[in-house]
Amino acid sequence: MGKNIGNADRALRVIIGLVLIALVFVGPQTQWGWIGIVPLATALIGFCPAYRLIGLNTCGLKK
Repeated sequence: MGKNIGNADRALRVIIGLVLIALVFVGPQTQWGWIGIVPLATALIGFCPAYRLIGLNTCGLKK
């Protein structure tokens, strides 16, 4: 399991994840905000299974 998420993509995923999780506590206060754990986790790990399925790689590292 290699990394397939670049730095800009990781930063964007962290921001989106935190915003979605914040919606649980402020705003509409629905449980759907917990879906923000997915982009946050993939950003911290550096690997996105969906990217692997479609053959996308935003990481600058070459194998």
